[in-house]
Amino acid sequence: MDQQSNKKWLFGIGGILLGAVLSLVIASFWTTAPSPAHDHEESMADSGTEAIWTCSMHPQIRQNEPGECPICGMDLIQLEENSSNDPLVLQMTEAAVQLSNIQTTIVGASAGSAGSKTLRLSGNVQADERLASSQVAHVPGRIEKLYVTFTGEQVSKGQKLADLYVPELITAQRELIEARKLIDVNPGLLTAARNKLRYWKIPDATISRIEEEGTIQETFTVFADESGIVTNKMVAVGDYVRQGEPLFALVNLSKVWVLFEAYEDDLARLKIGDRIEFTTPAIPNRTFNARITFIDPTIDPRTRTASLRTEVDNKQRLLKPEMLVYGSLLQNAGTNATLMVPKSAVLWTGPRSVVYVKLADASIPSFQFREVEVGEAVGDSYQVLGGLVSGEEVVTYGSFAIDAAAQLNNQASMMNREVTLKKGNEAPVILPDYKALAPAAFKKQLADAVDAYLLLKDALVGSDVAAAEAAAQEMRQALSKVDMALLKGDAHLYWMEQLKALQAHSEKITTTTDLEAQRKQFDFLSQALILTVKVFGTDTDTLYVQHCPMAFDDNGADWLSAEDKVLNPYFGEAMLRCGIIEETIVSSETN
Repeated sequence: MDQQSNKKWLFGIGGILLGAVLSLVIASFWTTAPSPAHDHEESMADSGTEAIWTCSMHPQIRQNEPGECPICGMDLIQLEENSSNDPLVLQMTEAAVQLSNIQTTIVGASAGSAGSKTLRLSGNVQADERLASSQVAHVPGRIEKLYVTFTGEQVSKGQKLADLYVPELITAQRELIEARKLIDVNPGLLTAARNKLRYWKIPDATISRIEEEGTIQETFTVFADESGIVTNKMVAVGDYVRQGEPLFALVNLSKVWVLFEAYEDDLARLKIGDRIEFTTPAIPNRTFNARITFIDPTIDPRTRTASLRTEVDNKQRLLKPEMLVYGSLLQNAGTNATLMVPKSAVLWTGPRSVVYVKLADASIPSFQFREVEVGEAVGDSYQVLGGLVSGEEVVTYGSFAIDAAAQLNNQASMMNREVTLKKGNEAPVILPDYKALAPAAFKKQLADAVDAYLLLKDALVGSDVAAAEAAAQEMRQALSKVDMALLKGDAHLYWMEQLKALQAHSEKITTTTDLEAQRKQFDFLSQALILTVKVFGTDTDTLYVQHCPMAFDDNGADWLSAEDKVLNPYFGEAMLRCGIIEETIVSSETN
């Protein structure tokens, strides 16, 4: 069985198991014990209510008799009525809570004490570029002997490195000896002869010995100008080297750089002077500390990260270049309390963030669907900007099971946007309608961009990275041809906002060869394009807004399609038909 077949088989088994679990959970959700099948059918008949059967994986399937799901083949389950009258609240039995392994946590304000860990980073150790040096030959000659013979050898300043035979120094020595004889006649001549040897870095002790003994020295020793580790040995015995030619490359590891990679979304929280605590697998049970001394002013277009440089004393030579390190940014968050919610509690669906809140005053376990506004990530949590108050209990594990059950019962859920949400006196968000302000020429140009987007969607359905890159590039070209001057006033401003997102995310797809990264950017691209098409309309025929609830760790994702057949661009062949049609957008020309 090949890798692709294995993947399909695993997804199939996973879907069956998940469906089975959801079936058991949903069967035990309700507060009253289920009656035998024939009693239930009789009661349904007596009440005049027809039983509805649905699929736990594809809740859009509805029929009045049992059978198999026409999409995935799983057995259909009977849809029950929720005992709660509130469309935002799902009630469960204690058995259902245990079966779903529902876990909760109480959200609270974090005061952010000094030194609290706020951001996880990874990186590696690098040599300090400022401590790198090249040992050169100060005189031209032939290498007679090497005292340093291999890469990695430790060299100390002043240490012997090599002996050179230097013909040019023989003449200079003779001049020195003769000048010494004429010191009474011409003392300046002796000074010039000494300086000539000093120019070639001959030590004063050696010059004095030549003068006193009056003998010619044929070989001269090259001494290390700096301490360090030999990283490159460039010569061998017998080589002839010119003056200034490198013999060895050295680097001093008494101080090293530790470079961390930070995503561009986190850069706003970073500054020079922030302290990072880090460890390395090579040195267990040892923690190091350093401060950020430099933040790279450019972003790597492939990884969308910037490099953070820290400097660490390494006199014991514990840290070695290319060691992997894992660090945490330590910041003083001040004294202002900030409400935090665990990341695992937040479900994402397009621009919305959703959590399930356990109601404290309910007589049976009840979970309320709640839309929240979250801010930046801080470690394993998000800052809460709205929608929750301190002391409320949110579901941190099992949210997807609750959401799936709510969807099956036509309650508020990530996949069901038709249920009216009651949020006090807050008015619902209404998109502007600029269809009448968008001329036909603009809609035609927008339709060309949509056509390129559809090619991109098809490429991701086929898991074709190269085709996705080409289609994204074609979409960028189509967007560049849209004449924004055709729009006026608020319509022009709204288009400018969406254009930035469309250009940015399509560009990122063209700059990566990672399929999952392309799909993540496609999600953001789809969100912007769906809003754009709804607001301005196009002369494209009917478009379908389709949704996959299992994309991105069950956070869900939307996309546009020109056909009502679901072909999933987020999973491709692995889960090709997973998805539902959420909305139909008819050509503005027919509205």
